[in-house]
Amino acid sequence: MLSKATVSEIPLATAWVSGDVFARKEDAMATTTLDVKGHNCPLPVLRANKVVKGLMAGDVLQVLVTDPAAPSDFAAFCETTGHELMDSVEAEGVYTITIRKIG
Repeated sequence: MLSKATVSEIPLATAWVSGDVFARKEDAMATTTLDVKGHNCPLPVLRANKVVKGLMAGDVLQVLVTDPAAPSDFAAFCETTGHELMDSVEAEGVYTITIRKIG
C-alpha cells in the first residue's frame, strides 16, 4: 500500500547514473560515468560536454577513454568551460578523466 508523502520526502531532482534513476536532494552531488572507449578526438569531449550540460553544479563526471590525446583535450575543455579537472589517470590503456561541474 502506498503512503502519502510529506513535502520533505518529495525529491527535488532526479539524475541518470549508469542507466539507473535515483532521487536526490538538491544539495547532494552525483557521479556519472561516461564510457567513450574506442572513440577518438573530438568525440569524447563532445559527448562529455553534452552530459555536463545536464548535470547540476558540483556533480562529478568520470569519463573512460582510450584516446591518448584525451588528458590534454579534457584539460583544454575544462580551462575553456571553467569546470574543474579533478583527476586524470591512466591504467592499462584506459584514461579516467574526472571533472566537477562548476556553476
